[in-house]
Amino acid sequence: MDIILYIIAGPLFLISITGYIIVQLRLRHKDESDLDDYYYEFEDRHPGYAKYMKWSKITLSAACLAALLLFLAVVI
Repeated sequence: MDIILYIIAGPLFLISITGYIIVQLRLRHKDESDLDDYYYEFEDRHPGYAKYMKWSKITLSAACLAALLLFLAVVI
């Protein structure tokens, strides 16, 4: 059981953290964007910002899930 959890959670954790770093570097809005012209209530409607938030949540959730699986494998 431990080996299966290590095989699944280890690569998932590495891929998720790498994906999260790539999302943070590539998809976040730049300082020269027009996002600052929008009111804060409407930032989630901006397509670039929505894409950034979606992928940021997905990769961070996957990294947390993998970390929990790794912790579970260590405890068992």
